[in-house]
Amino acid sequence: MVAPGSVGSRLGAVFPFLLVLVDLQYEGAECGVNADVEKHLELGKKLLAAGQLADALSQFHAAVDGDPDNYIAYYRRATVFLAMGKSKAALPDLTKVIELKMDFTAARLQRGHLLLKQGKLDEAEDDFKKVLKSNPSEHEEKEAESQLVKADEMQRLRSQALDAFDGADYTAAITFLDKILEVCVWDAELRELRAECFIKEGEPRKAISDLKAASKLKNDNTEAFYKISTLYYQLGDHELSLSEVRECLKLDQDHKRCFAHYKQVKKLNKLIESAEELIRDGRYTDATSKYESVMKTEPSVAEYTVRSKERICHCFSKDEKPVEAIRICSEVLQMEPDNVNALKDRAEAYLIEEMYDEAIQDYEAAQEHNENDQQIREGLEKAQRLLKQSQKRDYYKILGVKRNAKKQEIIKAYRKLALQWHPDNFQNEEEKKKAEKKFIDIAAAKEVLSDPEMRKKFDDGEDPLDAESQQGGGGNPFHRSWNSWQGFNPFSSGGPFRFKFHFN
Repeated sequence: MVAPGSVGSRLGAVFPFLLVLVDLQYEGAECGVNADVEKHLELGKKLLAAGQLADALSQFHAAVDGDPDNYIAYYRRATVFLAMGKSKAALPDLTKVIELKMDFTAARLQRGHLLLKQGKLDEAEDDFKKVLKSNPSEHEEKEAESQLVKADEMQRLRSQALDAFDGADYTAAITFLDKILEVCVWDAELRELRAECFIKEGEPRKAISDLKAASKLKNDNTEAFYKISTLYYQLGDHELSLSEVRECLKLDQDHKRCFAHYKQVKKLNKLIESAEELIRDGRYTDATSKYESVMKTEPSVAEYTVRSKERICHCFSKDEKPVEAIRICSEVLQMEPDNVNALKDRAEAYLIEEMYDEAIQDYEAAQEHNENDQQIREGLEKAQRLLKQSQKRDYYKILGVKRNAKKQEIIKAYRKLALQWHPDNFQNEEEKKKAEKKFIDIAAAKEVLSDPEMRKKFDDGEDPLDAESQQGGGGNPFHRSWNSWQGFNPFSSGGPFRFKFHFN
Protein backbone atom coordinates (compact mmCIF):
# COMPACT_ATOMS: atom_id res chain seq x y z
CA MET A 1 0.00 0.00 0.00
CA VAL A 2 0.96 3.66 -0.43
CA ALA A 3 2.19 5.40 2.72
CA PRO A 4 0.22 8.50 3.82
CA GLY A 5 2.00 11.71 2.79
CA SER A 6 4.15 9.98 0.16
CA VAL A 7 4.40 11.21 -3.45
CA GLY A 8 2.10 8.41 -4.51
CA SER A 9 -0.44 9.52 -1.91
CA ARG A 10 -0.29 13.13 -3.06
CA LEU A 11 -0.64 12.13 -6.71
CA GLY A 12 -3.53 9.89 -5.79
CA ALA A 13 -5.34 12.82 -4.23
CA VAL A 14 -5.27 14.54 -7.63
CA PHE A 15 -5.48 11.49 -9.89
CA PRO A 16 -7.01 8.61 -7.82
CA PHE A 17 -6.33 6.05 -10.53
CA LEU A 18 -2.58 6.76 -10.33
CA LEU A 19 -2.33 4.75 -7.14
CA VAL A 20 -2.00 1.76 -9.40
CA LEU A 21 1.48 3.01 -10.29
CA VAL A 22 3.09 2.73 -6.88
CA ASP A 23 1.37 -0.56 -6.10
CA LEU A 24 2.04 -1.92 -9.59
CA GLN A 25 4.22 -4.97 -9.26
CA TYR A 26 6.98 -5.65 -11.67
CA GLU A 27 5.84 -8.13 -14.31
CA GLY A 28 9.26 -9.28 -15.42
CA ALA A 29 8.17 -12.49 -17.08
CA GLU A 30 5.41 -10.85 -19.08
CA CYS A 31 7.52 -7.92 -20.18
CA GLY A 32 10.63 -9.98 -20.76
CA VAL A 33 12.93 -7.32 -19.37
CA ASN A 34 16.51 -7.92 -18.39
CA ALA A 35 17.99 -7.51 -14.94
CA ASP A 36 19.33 -4.00 -15.62
CA VAL A 37 15.90 -2.70 -16.65
CA GLU A 38 14.36 -4.30 -13.57
CA LYS A 39 16.97 -2.57 -11.43
CA HIS A 40 16.19 0.84 -13.00
CA LEU A 41 12.45 0.33 -12.51
CA GLU A 42 12.74 -0.67 -8.85
CA LEU A 43 15.19 2.10 -8.01
CA GLY A 44 13.08 4.64 -9.89
CA LYS A 45 9.98 3.58 -7.95
CA LYS A 46 11.78 4.06 -4.63
CA LEU A 47 13.09 7.49 -5.68
CA LEU A 48 9.60 8.50 -6.80
CA ALA A 49 8.11 7.43 -3.48
CA ALA A 50 10.81 9.49 -1.72
CA GLY A 51 9.93 12.55 -3.82
CA GLN A 52 13.26 12.61 -5.68
CA LEU A 53 11.61 13.25 -9.02
CA ALA A 54 14.64 14.19 -11.14
CA ASP A 55 16.56 11.11 -10.03
CA ALA A 56 13.51 8.89 -10.54
CA LEU A 57 13.07 10.30 -14.05
CA SER A 58 16.68 9.42 -14.91
CA GLN A 59 16.08 5.81 -13.85
CA PHE A 60 12.92 5.53 -15.95
CA HIS A 61 14.70 7.07 -18.96
CA ALA A 62 17.31 4.32 -18.62
CA ALA A 63 14.59 1.67 -18.33
CA VAL A 64 12.87 2.90 -21.52
CA ASP A 65 16.21 2.97 -23.35
CA GLY A 66 16.97 -0.55 -22.11
CA ASP A 67 13.61 -1.96 -23.17
CA PRO A 68 11.56 0.24 -25.57
CA ASP A 69 8.65 -2.22 -25.38
CA ASN A 70 8.25 -2.09 -21.60
CA TYR A 71 4.88 -0.44 -20.92
CA ILE A 72 5.62 -0.20 -17.16
CA ALA A 73 8.69 1.94 -17.84
CA TYR A 74 6.63 4.34 -19.97
CA TYR A 75 3.82 4.45 -17.42
CA ARG A 76 6.11 5.23 -14.52
CA ARG A 77 7.96 7.86 -16.51
CA ALA A 78 4.62 9.45 -17.43
CA THR A 79 3.74 9.62 -13.76
CA VAL A 80 6.99 11.40 -12.93
CA PHE A 81 6.34 13.88 -15.73
CA LEU A 82 2.91 14.56 -14.25
CA ALA A 83 4.36 15.00 -10.78
CA MET A 84 6.76 17.56 -12.28
CA GLY A 85 3.90 19.41 -13.98
CA LYS A 86 4.97 18.32 -17.48
CA SER A 87 1.71 17.03 -18.89
CA LYS A 88 2.82 17.51 -22.51
CA ALA A 89 5.68 15.09 -21.95
CA ALA A 90 3.45 12.62 -20.10
CA LEU A 91 0.85 12.29 -22.87
CA PRO A 92 3.07 10.52 -25.48
CA ASP A 93 4.23 8.04 -22.82
CA LEU A 94 0.63 7.20 -21.88
CA THR A 95 -0.21 6.74 -25.56
CA LYS A 96 2.76 4.37 -25.89
CA VAL A 97 1.55 2.38 -22.87
CA ILE A 98 -1.88 1.94 -24.50
CA GLU A 99 -0.27 0.85 -27.77
CA LEU A 100 1.80 -1.76 -25.93
CA LYS A 101 -1.00 -2.93 -23.61
CA MET A 102 -4.49 -2.16 -24.91
CA ASP A 103 -6.28 -3.39 -21.76
CA PHE A 104 -4.25 -1.18 -19.38
CA THR A 105 -7.30 0.83 -18.26
CA ALA A 106 -5.38 2.96 -15.72
CA ALA A 107 -3.25 4.46 -18.52
CA ARG A 108 -6.27 5.03 -20.75
CA LEU A 109 -8.21 6.65 -17.91
CA GLN A 110 -5.25 8.90 -17.15
CA ARG A 111 -4.85 9.88 -20.80
CA GLY A 112 -8.56 10.68 -21.01
CA HIS A 113 -8.21 12.90 -18.00
CA LEU A 114 -5.28 14.81 -19.59
CA LEU A 115 -7.13 15.15 -22.89
CA LEU A 116 -10.10 16.58 -21.02
CA LYS A 117 -7.86 19.17 -19.37
CA GLN A 118 -6.45 20.06 -22.79
CA GLY A 119 -9.96 20.58 -24.13
CA LYS A 120 -9.71 17.66 -26.57
CA LEU A 121 -13.22 16.55 -25.66
CA ASP A 122 -13.90 14.06 -28.46
CA GLU A 123 -10.65 12.18 -27.80
CA ALA A 124 -11.25 12.25 -24.04
CA GLU A 125 -14.77 10.83 -24.44
CA ASP A 126 -13.41 8.07 -26.67
CA ASP A 127 -10.94 7.02 -23.95
CA PHE A 128 -13.58 7.02 -21.21
CA LYS A 129 -15.97 4.93 -23.34
CA LYS A 130 -13.25 2.39 -24.08
CA VAL A 131 -12.45 2.11 -20.36
CA LEU A 132 -16.10 1.23 -19.72
CA LYS A 133 -15.93 -1.49 -22.39
CA SER A 134 -12.71 -3.07 -21.09
CA ASN A 135 -13.92 -4.84 -17.96
CA PRO A 136 -12.72 -2.08 -15.55
CA SER A 137 -12.54 -2.28 -11.80
CA GLU A 138 -15.35 -0.74 -9.79
CA HIS A 139 -13.25 2.34 -9.09
CA GLU A 140 -12.22 2.73 -12.74
CA GLU A 141 -15.79 2.32 -13.92
CA LYS A 142 -17.04 4.99 -11.52
CA GLU A 143 -14.24 7.36 -12.53
CA ALA A 144 -14.79 6.85 -16.27
CA GLU A 145 -18.54 7.46 -15.96
CA SER A 146 -17.95 10.63 -13.95
CA GLN A 147 -15.42 11.96 -16.47
CA LEU A 148 -17.70 11.09 -19.39
CA VAL A 149 -20.54 13.16 -17.88
CA LYS A 150 -18.11 16.02 -17.33
CA ALA A 151 -16.85 15.85 -20.93
CA ASP A 152 -20.41 15.91 -22.24
CA GLU A 153 -21.14 19.00 -20.11
CA MET A 154 -18.03 20.72 -21.50
CA GLN A 155 -19.21 20.01 -25.06
CA ARG A 156 -22.50 21.76 -24.31
CA LEU A 157 -20.85 24.76 -22.65
CA ARG A 158 -18.36 25.14 -25.51
CA SER A 159 -21.19 25.24 -28.03
CA GLN A 160 -22.98 27.91 -25.97
CA ALA A 161 -19.77 29.96 -25.63
CA LEU A 162 -19.14 29.93 -29.38
CA ASP A 163 -22.74 30.93 -30.11
CA ALA A 164 -22.50 33.81 -27.64
CA PHE A 165 -19.19 34.97 -29.16
CA ASP A 166 -20.57 34.84 -32.70
CA GLY A 167 -23.56 36.86 -31.46
CA ALA A 168 -21.23 39.49 -29.93
CA ASP A 169 -22.57 38.69 -26.44
CA TYR A 170 -19.11 38.70 -24.92
CA THR A 171 -20.26 38.84 -21.32
CA ALA A 172 -22.24 35.62 -21.74
CA ALA A 173 -19.36 34.02 -23.65
CA ILE A 174 -16.99 34.83 -20.76
CA THR A 175 -19.42 33.23 -18.30
CA PHE A 176 -19.54 29.99 -20.31
CA LEU A 177 -15.77 30.00 -20.86
CA ASP A 178 -15.11 30.53 -17.16
CA LYS A 179 -16.97 27.30 -16.40
CA ILE A 180 -15.24 25.33 -19.16
CA LEU A 181 -11.75 26.50 -18.17
CA GLU A 182 -12.27 25.32 -14.62
CA VAL A 183 -12.10 21.81 -16.15
CA CYS A 184 -10.24 22.33 -19.45
CA VAL A 185 -7.46 24.33 -17.79
CA TRP A 186 -4.87 23.53 -20.50
CA ASP A 187 -7.02 24.49 -23.50
CA ALA A 188 -5.02 27.22 -25.29
CA GLU A 189 -7.72 27.93 -27.90
CA LEU A 190 -10.40 28.57 -25.28
CA ARG A 191 -8.08 30.88 -23.37
CA GLU A 192 -7.39 32.81 -26.56
CA LEU A 193 -11.12 33.03 -27.20
CA ARG A 194 -11.76 34.36 -23.68
CA ALA A 195 -8.92 36.86 -24.19
CA GLU A 196 -10.73 38.17 -27.28
CA CYS A 197 -13.88 38.56 -25.20
CA PHE A 198 -11.96 40.47 -22.52
CA ILE A 199 -10.53 42.79 -25.18
CA LYS A 200 -14.01 43.46 -26.54
CA GLU A 201 -15.23 44.17 -23.03
CA GLY A 202 -12.37 46.61 -22.36
CA GLU A 203 -10.47 44.44 -19.89
CA PRO A 204 -7.01 44.19 -21.49
CA ARG A 205 -5.15 43.02 -18.36
CA LYS A 206 -7.42 39.98 -18.04
CA ALA A 207 -6.84 39.31 -21.73
CA ILE A 208 -3.08 39.46 -21.17
CA SER A 209 -3.36 36.88 -18.38
CA ASP A 210 -5.15 34.40 -20.68
CA LEU A 211 -2.80 35.06 -23.58
CA LYS A 212 0.26 34.47 -21.41
CA ALA A 213 -1.17 31.10 -20.41
CA ALA A 214 -1.91 30.33 -24.08
CA SER A 215 1.68 31.21 -25.07
CA LYS A 216 2.93 28.50 -22.72
CA LEU A 217 0.29 25.91 -23.58
CA LYS A 218 0.77 26.09 -27.35
CA ASN A 219 4.20 25.68 -28.94
CA ASP A 220 5.54 28.54 -31.11
CA ASN A 221 2.53 30.70 -30.31
CA THR A 222 3.77 33.86 -32.02
CA GLU A 223 0.23 35.21 -32.29
CA ALA A 224 -0.19 35.21 -28.52
CA PHE A 225 3.10 37.06 -27.99
CA TYR A 226 2.14 39.62 -30.63
CA LYS A 227 -1.23 40.29 -29.01
CA ILE A 228 0.29 40.53 -25.52
CA SER A 229 2.82 43.06 -26.83
CA THR A 230 0.19 45.20 -28.54
CA LEU A 231 -2.01 45.16 -25.43
CA TYR A 232 0.86 46.29 -23.21
CA TYR A 233 1.63 48.98 -25.79
CA GLN A 234 -1.96 50.26 -25.67
CA LEU A 235 -1.74 50.34 -21.87
CA GLY A 236 1.38 52.51 -22.09
CA ASP A 237 3.76 49.87 -20.78
CA HIS A 238 6.38 50.18 -23.50
CA GLU A 239 9.01 48.11 -21.66
CA LEU A 240 6.83 45.01 -21.28
CA SER A 241 5.56 45.49 -24.82
CA LEU A 242 9.15 45.41 -26.08
CA SER A 243 9.92 42.31 -24.03
CA GLU A 244 6.94 40.37 -25.39
CA VAL A 245 7.45 41.29 -29.03
CA ARG A 246 11.06 40.09 -28.71
CA GLU A 247 9.70 36.69 -27.63
CA CYS A 248 7.67 36.62 -30.83
CA LEU A 249 10.75 37.36 -32.93
CA LYS A 250 12.75 34.67 -31.12
CA LEU A 251 10.24 32.15 -32.47
CA ASP A 252 10.03 33.71 -35.93
CA GLN A 253 12.48 36.47 -36.83
CA ASP A 254 10.63 37.04 -40.11
CA HIS A 255 7.23 37.58 -38.48
CA LYS A 256 6.05 40.70 -40.34
CA ARG A 257 3.65 42.14 -37.79
CA CYS A 258 5.96 41.46 -34.86
CA PHE A 259 8.91 43.05 -36.66
CA ALA A 260 6.95 46.18 -37.63
CA HIS A 261 5.63 46.50 -34.09
CA TYR A 262 9.10 45.91 -32.66
CA LYS A 263 10.54 48.85 -34.61
CA GLN A 264 7.79 51.17 -33.37
CA VAL A 265 8.09 50.10 -29.73
CA LYS A 266 11.88 50.24 -29.79
CA LYS A 267 11.84 53.80 -31.17
CA LEU A 268 9.36 54.93 -28.52
CA ASN A 269 11.21 53.13 -25.76
CA LYS A 270 14.49 54.79 -26.75
CA LEU A 271 12.90 58.26 -26.65
CA ILE A 272 11.40 57.67 -23.20
CA GLU A 273 14.61 56.22 -21.76
CA SER A 274 16.56 59.18 -23.12
CA ALA A 275 14.05 61.65 -21.65
CA GLU A 276 14.22 60.02 -18.22
CA GLU A 277 18.02 60.10 -18.26
CA LEU A 278 17.88 63.83 -19.05
CA ILE A 279 15.53 64.36 -16.11
CA ARG A 280 17.93 62.53 -13.80
CA ASP A 281 20.69 64.85 -15.06
CA GLY A 282 18.55 67.92 -14.42
CA ARG A 283 18.37 68.81 -18.13
CA TYR A 284 14.66 69.58 -18.03
CA THR A 285 14.41 71.59 -21.26
CA ASP A 286 15.96 68.77 -23.29
CA ALA A 287 13.77 66.21 -21.51
CA THR A 288 10.68 68.26 -22.38
CA SER A 289 11.70 68.21 -26.04
CA LYS A 290 12.09 64.40 -25.91
CA TYR A 291 8.63 63.92 -24.45
CA GLU A 292 7.17 66.18 -27.12
CA SER A 293 8.78 63.80 -29.63
CA VAL A 294 7.13 60.86 -27.84
CA MET A 295 3.71 62.42 -28.41
CA LYS A 296 4.51 62.99 -32.09
CA THR A 297 5.83 59.43 -32.49
CA GLU A 298 2.67 57.86 -31.04
CA PRO A 299 -0.27 60.28 -31.33
CA SER A 300 -2.93 57.56 -31.54
CA VAL A 301 -2.42 56.04 -28.07
CA ALA A 302 -3.81 58.43 -25.46
CA GLU A 303 -1.80 56.86 -22.65
CA TYR A 304 1.49 58.13 -24.11
CA THR A 305 0.10 61.64 -24.45
CA VAL A 306 -1.02 61.68 -20.82
CA ARG A 307 2.25 60.20 -19.51
CA SER A 308 4.32 62.58 -21.63
CA LYS A 309 2.41 65.62 -20.43
CA GLU A 310 2.74 64.37 -16.86
CA ARG A 311 6.53 64.29 -17.23
CA ILE A 312 6.63 67.65 -19.05
CA CYS A 313 4.62 69.08 -16.15
CA HIS A 314 7.29 67.68 -13.82
CA CYS A 315 10.10 69.19 -15.91
CA PHE A 316 8.55 72.66 -15.93
CA SER A 317 7.98 72.49 -12.17
CA LYS A 318 11.56 71.40 -11.44
CA ASP A 319 12.93 73.95 -13.92
CA GLU A 320 11.03 76.68 -12.01
CA LYS A 321 8.78 77.60 -14.92
CA PRO A 322 5.58 77.81 -12.88
CA VAL A 323 3.25 79.29 -15.51
CA GLU A 324 4.04 76.53 -18.00
CA ALA A 325 3.96 73.88 -15.27
CA ILE A 326 0.52 74.96 -14.04
CA ARG A 327 -0.86 74.93 -17.59
CA ILE A 328 0.43 71.44 -18.50
CA CYS A 329 -0.29 69.92 -15.08
CA SER A 330 -3.86 71.23 -15.31
CA GLU A 331 -4.26 69.53 -18.70
CA VAL A 332 -3.13 66.24 -17.15
CA LEU A 333 -5.51 66.67 -14.22
CA GLN A 334 -8.43 67.31 -16.55
CA MET A 335 -7.81 63.84 -18.01
CA GLU A 336 -6.80 62.22 -14.69
CA PRO A 337 -8.14 64.20 -11.71
CA ASP A 338 -6.48 61.84 -9.22
CA ASN A 339 -3.00 61.94 -10.76
CA VAL A 340 -0.84 62.35 -7.65
CA ASN A 341 2.33 63.25 -9.57
CA ALA A 342 0.61 66.06 -11.44
CA LEU A 343 -0.98 67.34 -8.21
CA LYS A 344 2.43 67.46 -6.48
CA ASP A 345 4.16 69.17 -9.40
CA ARG A 346 1.38 71.74 -9.82
CA ALA A 347 1.47 72.42 -6.09
CA GLU A 348 5.20 73.17 -6.31
CA ALA A 349 4.54 75.51 -9.23
CA TYR A 350 1.81 77.27 -7.23
CA LEU A 351 4.35 77.80 -4.43
CA ILE A 352 6.71 79.56 -6.83
CA GLU A 353 3.81 81.73 -7.97
CA GLU A 354 2.96 82.45 -4.30
CA MET A 355 -0.50 80.92 -4.81
CA TYR A 356 -0.45 79.24 -1.43
CA ASP A 357 -4.14 78.43 -1.10
CA GLU A 358 -4.06 76.60 -4.44
CA ALA A 359 -0.88 74.76 -3.45
CA ILE A 360 -2.45 73.62 -0.18
CA GLN A 361 -5.52 72.43 -2.05
CA ASP A 362 -3.40 70.33 -4.46
CA TYR A 363 -1.28 68.84 -1.67
CA GLU A 364 -4.39 67.91 0.30
CA ALA A 365 -5.94 66.27 -2.79
CA ALA A 366 -2.72 64.31 -3.38
CA GLN A 367 -2.60 63.28 0.28
CA GLU A 368 -6.09 61.77 0.02
CA HIS A 369 -4.72 59.28 -2.51
CA ASN A 370 -1.32 58.73 -0.89
CA GLU A 371 -1.37 59.65 2.77
CA ASN A 372 2.02 58.07 3.52
CA ASP A 373 3.98 60.09 0.94
CA GLN A 374 6.56 62.09 2.88
CA GLN A 375 7.10 64.51 0.00
CA ILE A 376 3.40 65.40 0.00
CA ARG A 377 3.35 65.83 3.76
CA GLU A 378 6.42 68.08 3.75
CA GLY A 379 5.09 70.08 0.80
CA LEU A 380 1.77 70.65 2.54
CA GLU A 381 3.47 71.80 5.73
CA LYS A 382 5.69 74.18 3.75
CA ALA A 383 2.70 75.61 1.86
CA GLN A 384 0.85 76.21 5.13
CA ARG A 385 3.91 77.94 6.62
CA LEU A 386 4.35 80.10 3.55
CA LEU A 387 0.67 81.06 3.61
CA LYS A 388 1.02 82.15 7.22
CA GLN A 389 4.28 83.94 6.39
CA SER A 390 2.69 85.76 3.46
CA GLN A 391 0.24 87.33 5.88
CA LYS A 392 3.22 88.96 7.61
CA ARG A 393 6.33 90.21 5.81
CA ASP A 394 7.15 88.86 2.37
CA TYR A 395 10.70 89.82 1.38
CA TYR A 396 10.12 88.87 -2.23
CA LYS A 397 7.16 91.22 -2.48
CA ILE A 398 9.11 93.97 -0.73
CA LEU A 399 11.76 93.83 -3.46
CA GLY A 400 9.21 93.06 -6.18
CA VAL A 401 10.93 89.87 -7.36
CA LYS A 402 9.77 86.30 -7.96
CA ARG A 403 10.58 83.55 -5.47
CA ASN A 404 12.91 81.97 -8.01
CA ALA A 405 14.80 85.22 -8.69
CA LYS A 406 18.57 84.99 -9.05
CA LYS A 407 20.89 86.84 -6.65
CA GLN A 408 21.76 89.41 -9.32
CA GLU A 409 18.06 90.25 -9.76
CA ILE A 410 17.69 90.65 -5.99
CA ILE A 411 20.67 93.01 -5.72
CA LYS A 412 19.46 95.03 -8.72
CA ALA A 413 15.96 95.40 -7.29
CA TYR A 414 17.38 96.31 -3.88
CA ARG A 415 19.61 99.07 -5.28
CA LYS A 416 16.78 100.60 -7.22
CA LEU A 417 14.40 100.61 -4.24
CA ALA A 418 17.06 101.72 -1.74
CA LEU A 419 17.84 104.73 -3.92
CA GLN A 420 14.14 105.50 -4.31
CA TRP A 421 13.18 105.20 -0.64
CA HIS A 422 16.26 106.55 1.14
CA PRO A 423 15.01 108.90 3.90
CA ASP A 424 17.37 111.71 2.84
CA ASN A 425 15.24 112.04 -0.28
CA PHE A 426 12.25 113.25 1.77
CA GLN A 427 11.86 116.60 3.60
CA ASN A 428 8.36 116.19 5.01
CA GLU A 429 8.51 114.58 8.46
CA GLU A 430 5.65 112.16 7.84
CA GLU A 431 7.05 111.15 4.47
CA LYS A 432 10.49 110.69 6.00
CA LYS A 433 9.09 108.31 8.68
CA LYS A 434 7.28 106.33 6.03
CA ALA A 435 10.47 106.16 3.96
CA GLU A 436 12.50 105.05 6.98
CA LYS A 437 10.14 102.11 7.54
CA LYS A 438 10.16 101.25 3.86
CA PHE A 439 13.96 101.45 3.69
CA ILE A 440 14.32 99.18 6.72
CA ASP A 441 12.11 96.56 5.05
CA ILE A 442 14.08 96.88 1.79
CA ALA A 443 17.41 96.43 3.61
CA ALA A 444 16.05 93.48 5.60
CA ALA A 445 14.78 91.84 2.42
CA LYS A 446 18.18 92.24 0.81
CA GLU A 447 19.92 90.83 3.89
CA VAL A 448 17.75 87.70 3.95
CA LEU A 449 17.46 87.01 0.24
CA SER A 450 21.13 87.56 -0.60
CA ASP A 451 22.25 85.11 2.07
CA PRO A 452 21.72 81.49 0.89
CA GLU A 453 21.19 80.08 4.38
CA MET A 454 18.75 82.81 5.47
CA ARG A 455 16.93 82.66 2.16
CA LYS A 456 16.45 78.88 2.50
CA LYS A 457 14.93 79.36 5.95
CA PHE A 458 12.57 81.97 4.55
CA ASP A 459 11.64 79.76 1.57
CA ASP A 460 10.79 76.99 4.03
CA GLY A 461 8.34 79.30 5.78
CA GLU A 462 10.57 80.63 8.56
CA ASP A 463 11.48 84.33 8.87
CA PRO A 464 15.13 84.47 10.04
CA LEU A 465 14.61 88.07 11.27
CA ASP A 466 11.38 87.26 13.12
CA ALA A 467 11.84 86.68 16.86
CA GLU A 468 8.59 84.70 17.07
CA SER A 469 9.61 82.49 14.17
CA GLN A 470 13.14 81.98 15.52
CA GLN A 471 12.33 81.45 19.19
CA GLY A 472 8.86 79.97 18.96
CA GLY A 473 7.74 82.33 21.73
CA GLY A 474 5.40 85.28 21.97
CA GLY A 475 6.19 88.87 21.25
CA ASN A 476 6.01 91.01 18.18
CA PRO A 477 7.98 90.33 15.01
CA PHE A 478 11.45 91.84 15.27
CA HIS A 479 12.28 94.74 13.02
CA ARG A 480 15.57 96.50 13.06
CA SER A 481 15.30 100.19 13.87
CA TRP A 482 16.38 102.94 11.48
CA ASN A 483 19.31 103.73 13.72
CA SER A 484 20.67 100.20 13.33
CA TRP A 485 21.17 100.91 9.64
CA GLN A 486 23.03 104.22 10.13
CA GLY A 487 26.32 104.19 8.31
CA PHE A 488 25.22 101.24 6.20
CA ASN A 489 26.00 101.63 2.54
CA PRO A 490 23.42 99.74 0.48
CA PHE A 491 25.58 100.03 -2.62
CA SER A 492 28.81 98.63 -1.19
CA SER A 493 28.48 95.31 -3.01
CA GLY A 494 30.50 96.44 -5.99
CA GLY A 495 27.95 98.70 -7.65
CA PRO A 496 28.79 102.04 -9.31
CA PHE A 497 26.99 104.06 -6.64
CA ARG A 498 28.40 105.63 -3.50
CA PHE A 499 25.89 107.25 -1.20
CA LYS A 500 26.67 109.52 1.74
CA PHE A 501 24.23 109.54 4.65
CA HIS A 502 23.23 112.73 6.53
CA PHE A 503 21.38 112.63 9.84
CA ASN A 504 20.15 115.43 12.07
